[in-house]
Amino acid sequence: MTDTDTLSEALKAISVSTELIDEELKPHLDTVLASLLEKKKDAAVEIARSGILPTLAQALRSKSHLSCQVALVVAEMAREAAVREPCIEAGLVKVLVPHLNSNNQEMLLNTGRAIGRICFDNSYQQDQLVQNGVIPRLVSIIREYPENDPLVNVCLLALCNLADMDSARDALAEQDVADVLTFQLKRASDAERRHVILEILGSLGESDILKLQFAESGVPEALSEMIRSLQGGSDPHDLCSIKIASNLIVSLLLGDESMQKCFGEGTGLVYQDVLSWLQSSNTQLQLSGALAIANFARNDSNCVKMLDLGVVPHILTLLEQHVDEGDVSVQHAGLSALRNLAIPATNKVRMLDDGVTERIKTLLRSDMPPVQFKLLGTLRMMVDGQEEAALVLGRDAVLLARVMEWCEAKDHAGVRGEASRLLAAFIRHSRSPEVVLAVAKADGVRHLISMATSEHVIMQNEALVALAIASAIDIGVMKEELNSVNMKESLSKLTDHSSSKLASQAGSILATLSDTS
Repeated sequence: MTDTDTLSEALKAISVSTELIDEELKPHLDTVLASLLEKKKDAAVEIARSGILPTLAQALRSKSHLSCQVALVVAEMAREAAVREPCIEAGLVKVLVPHLNSNNQEMLLNTGRAIGRICFDNSYQQDQLVQNGVIPRLVSIIREYPENDPLVNVCLLALCNLADMDSARDALAEQDVADVLTFQLKRASDAERRHVILEILGSLGESDILKLQFAESGVPEALSEMIRSLQGGSDPHDLCSIKIASNLIVSLLLGDESMQKCFGEGTGLVYQDVLSWLQSSNTQLQLSGALAIANFARNDSNCVKMLDLGVVPHILTLLEQHVDEGDVSVQHAGLSALRNLAIPATNKVRMLDDGVTERIKTLLRSDMPPVQFKLLGTLRMMVDGQEEAALVLGRDAVLLARVMEWCEAKDHAGVRGEASRLLAAFIRHSRSPEVVLAVAKADGVRHLISMATSEHVIMQNEALVALAIASAIDIGVMKEELNSVNMKESLSKLTDHSSSKLASQAGSILATLSDTS
């Protein structure tokens, strides 16, 4: 008798048995299982079509001695996508779920695999599983048998498949799952297990409640420790783990409370590690390091503390490394960090004294619009309210020439707008005749005029303030330029603007022009 005949005979015998007598069914089940384990072609489909699925469901429902073997048969069958729907229709998922409460580890393993495979990629079934309370059970199985690697893997994969669902996240938030995941991350010996855990953490980390729970349970520290242990190697799996883990830390820092916990007044392990990333040769870590610093710099006291601790030179060195043919993302992130650090007024003065603006100017060579945009924004933040910085930068002929080029960046409205705003900021914050003259000499007045008639109220206002200050300081320099574009007409229209601030600025420039006509 061929193997196919043997399987057909066994299936026939199971399907005609009206009463489930373990002793009679066992040899037939052995035959069915053997054909599946030997990967016989189309065996799973033949089993599903034979009509024995209700019998298997009945065996699982009655919790017979054969339940463990039946669960294994279902798990092996469900490797084939074609039989998953028939398994669901036969009610196999429903009768398998209660077996997750078994205290037999082999039964748990077979059940977990069977359910996981049947419900793979089936969002309706997955939602049903969550509704039926499988999340707490999966977490407790990992807690109860933390050293049983095959079983832990099955539960982690199941959590990974479910973790994108809001209902699953809510259920996991109640389970204090962070402890379980960090313990398993620390003992994960292979990249595959690491990636599954990282994926779960990534999905769950989108919830603010879980962000804080993770921070309190030491998840960022565990991730940091993992990165430290993998650094320096060239294995692509390890590099992938580093990338996922460092991105995850950056996203956990988006929660204010979790960010403060990781900062720990500048002494936190995660903050210390982030500093070392800035000096790493791994571009991904440099990027995550700069993004993390930008996140830490979301409140003034952290910014002041980080300046005390000397973070700025590290960022500048990193930026300088990437000026020529460097990584645009790293430059962008580094400038975001500097810009955030420059928000507190006390930091602006100190950063100026430390020569930040001088070193930043090396980035003027960049021909990447995202970097140009960030650089202009960072310089504007540096001169905000800082007369001396505005005076120094506003008279710098090389800088002004480059800013003029960017004022005409035809394909990049953002760069164009930021360049004009920086020009206006030089005049507004310095209120200096020398700066007005330098801007006029560099042919910057026409850019301020077109900014004054743009559709953005904030930009219009900034331009009008700069033009009003410049006209009051040196109408001679300004008059010819203002008259050449018939500025009076535009200003007259603006005096009726719905923004009273804008209308009054336009009126004051008109008055200055009229006085000297």
